Amino acid sequence: MKNSQVMNAARQPFAGRRPAVHTDHAMPMQGHQLPEILVLTSFPPRACGIATYSQDLIAALNAQYSDSFKIKVCALETTHETHHYTAEVGYVLDTDQPQSYISLAARINANQAIKLVLVQHEFGLFHGCPEDFEQFLRAIYQPVLVVFHTVLPQPAARMQQRVQAIADAAAGIIVMTAMSASLLESDYGIAANKISVIAHGTHLVRHQDKQALKRKYQLEGREVLSTFGLLSAGKGIELTLEALPAIVAQHPEVMFLIIGKTHPSVVLHEGERYRDLLCSMIDALKLGRNVQFVDRFLPLNELLEYLQLTDIYLFTSTDPHQAVSGTFSYAISSGCPIISTPIPHAREILGNGVGRMIDFGNAGQLATEVITLLDDADLRASLSSHGLHKMAPTAWENAAIAHAKLFQSVCPAGLSLRYRRPPIVLDHLKRMTTSLGMVQFCMLDMPDIFSGFTLDDNARAMITMCQHYALTLDADDLQAIGTYLRFIAHCQHDNGYFLNYVAEDGSFTDQNNGTNLADANGRAIWALGYLVSLGEILPLAMVDQAQVLIDSALPRLEKMHSTRAMAFAIKGLYYRNTYHSSFRNHALVTELANRLLQMYKHEAEDGWDWFESYLTYANSVLPEAMLCAFLVTGDLQYRETARTSFDFLLSKTFLNGALHVVGNKTWLQRGATMPTHGQVTMGGEQPIDVAYTILALSKFDEVFHEAHYRNMLEASFDWFLGRNHLNRVIYNPSTGGCYDGLEHDHVNLNQGAESTLSYLMARLTVAQMAESQPARRTGGRYRLRTPLLSSRPTKISHRTTDAL
Repeated sequence: MKNSQVMNAARQPFAGRRPAVHTDHAMPMQGHQLPEILVLTSFPPRACGIATYSQDLIAALNAQYSDSFKIKVCALETTHETHHYTAEVGYVLDTDQPQSYISLAARINANQAIKLVLVQHEFGLFHGCPEDFEQFLRAIYQPVLVVFHTVLPQPAARMQQRVQAIADAAAGIIVMTAMSASLLESDYGIAANKISVIAHGTHLVRHQDKQALKRKYQLEGREVLSTFGLLSAGKGIELTLEALPAIVAQHPEVMFLIIGKTHPSVVLHEGERYRDLLCSMIDALKLGRNVQFVDRFLPLNELLEYLQLTDIYLFTSTDPHQAVSGTFSYAISSGCPIISTPIPHAREILGNGVGRMIDFGNAGQLATEVITLLDDADLRASLSSHGLHKMAPTAWENAAIAHAKLFQSVCPAGLSLRYRRPPIVLDHLKRMTTSLGMVQFCMLDMPDIFSGFTLDDNARAMITMCQHYALTLDADDLQAIGTYLRFIAHCQHDNGYFLNYVAEDGSFTDQNNGTNLADANGRAIWALGYLVSLGEILPLAMVDQAQVLIDSALPRLEKMHSTRAMAFAIKGLYYRNTYHSSFRNHALVTELANRLLQMYKHEAEDGWDWFESYLTYANSVLPEAMLCAFLVTGDLQYRETARTSFDFLLSKTFLNGALHVVGNKTWLQRGATMPTHGQVTMGGEQPIDVAYTILALSKFDEVFHEAHYRNMLEASFDWFLGRNHLNRVIYNPSTGGCYDGLEHDHVNLNQGAESTLSYLMARLTVAQMAESQPARRTGGRYRLRTPLLSSRPTKISHRTTDAL
């Protein structure tokens, strides 16, 4: 059958079951005005913790979503403190002037674009006119959300009344700890269904070598204690100074860093009295060699580096009612073992091996705990690891998702949330690649060379870099492709069979003995065939080597019966066929596809249109392989089996418009139903299965040109960005890596090769589809090949991938 006939057959109507998918991220119509969210908050350049918090939250919301809403800021000022702002500040409220509240309410009500008002509340921000603030909230037509940064226990009657009045005027209340939520219920009588707990956001950190950072900041050989934040007496830094002589006696190389300038309000009313007090104590206690002030407001990247070089972080607040601390959160999320006074936030976070607590004002306890941790590197590492996992859900990306979901629930007209596509970043892939190949595992985001290498990962890495090269023609990609191709060649033995497991020194490990390596062999053929399909743009030496490797493996492929191994091999032979068609290729695809077809006929029955009696891993590869077999042979049985089985799979894995792949905790048996959120069996969702789903959807979209496949692909990719049962990011934008799995109640924070490559293959597939759209819209002829470029280039293009 000729290609035109194949495509006409592909576009024929199909009466099989087709799962519904609902997408909440359709592009807005041209000229459509995005709903506005107005945030009332102190805002930079005002030096204030809430100002920094709001800036980070807004940045996270804008980074996470596109074409969903527009955020404007109303900056809170006083008569005595005004600032010049950036363009995102569209309003200013003088909190000391009653008329300012009246004027602002009128402006908000007159602006039909504003759909929601978000108020960052701290009692000190509105202390000048508290009654006017309450009247202002009642006067606004739009729904209001109020974030309480402080919730005091056992309030006086007037305080209780004010909080109740604010809550009555608001559509919802946000607090940052479960303890604050409990206080609002018990001490203020606020209904639980009006309260949402969204933890203080933290920055995802690309982990760096601690000793290298100490050298960078002239702290080599020192054991570093630190604290940071705007200086004021409430920080309790004098407690650490009192404890230091005992600590220095045991650890003379200790250096205590006091990071941050004095709070502007303190300077205004007291000058540098508190800093002078600390300096006097340092002199009196002869601690000049062991204490260092970093007396400035650090940019974020520098602050995070200081935290990462810290051996122990000290939080010594003197306020027992301080509900939450951003400095506390940032320290833990940077991997700092932490010792803290028992503020509510600490009591909620530091249990179960996350950190240590001391009594308020007890310098002896502080000294003992510091010495204990400095003496025990393993204990520090344990606290660091537990802390990182505890704070992972609080990443700003996750805070943004939680806020956006809440915004959507309280806006009368709703918000259409569209996740923003991150730029294509290869940093983590390159960080994990040595001259031999791509390392298998990471500890968090640090490559673990002792985990060795696998053919599986390097085959996927070669596909990824080929995808990237097809998009960008970046000459640097060729070196990486060559590295992975050499690794695959290294794994092939004289009989054409590939081994999978390679040690850090390049030798083959005992894991290859007695292990079923069929899938790895199938993946190798897929990768080699994919490279060959780019024969018009890749160096001919690479293409020729890949052809030789495939030809050497063909005799073993004929004996292949493993379900997924056959599917991977079919994909590889299909891609090879787009560049180099041969009778042998055609015959082998037919033989392997017939084996899959017989499996399908044997297992399929009413309500179970599948190749096996269960759904396990890499399920999408099977229908995709059958579709590839159809494209090679034109056999309509393959097309119909591909379509029927894929739609069946999608009906099982798409729930309420979102993708939930079969997890590795429990395979889905014939007759069973997919577990849903809240069931203990949900978990073990792997990025690789999401990527395989996206690759298959892309192929089905190419062939059938039906919108529901594209909509499902978009929704599937959003799984990496937070559209999953935990509403948490799986892709880490700070590293360019991807977390290793989505469990029932947490995310596996390691960022190994398989997961990172899965994300990149999925992201590059989305970019490929974006580039293919102009040809489709202008009636461009469908081509049975993957490359986006039609001829060998004469020069290297340097187009950026950020906009794709």
